[in-house]
Amino acid sequence: MIEVKVTLRNGETRTLPARPGLSLMEVIRDSGIDDILAMCGGCCACATCHVFVDPDSIGALPDRGPDEADLLEISDNFQPNSRLSCQIAISESLDGLAVTIAPEE
Repeated sequence: MIEVKVTLRNGETRTLPARPGLSLMEVIRDSGIDDILAMCGGCCACATCHVFVDPDSIGALPDRGPDEADLLEISDNFQPNSRLSCQIAISESLDGLAVTIAPEE
């Protein structure tokens, strides 16, 4: 089973089971965590699923697409390790992925 570690805005870290074929946003949302609004439903249109990827995990991810990069770069909380969780497709290679949910804008 694939597991991802998510640190919430209150500092609590949860380990969540994740299935291939889902996005990280779906995994977080479906676990009942409401720190992620996902207002666009995962269409890469709102940046309300912004996360910071742990430096030890960032190398397992593909580069940001142009739409994702555009949305993140206008965020007040942009960091080099910023990603939209709706754009992270869960796969076996992401077992152990660690992220922190970005502050709300």
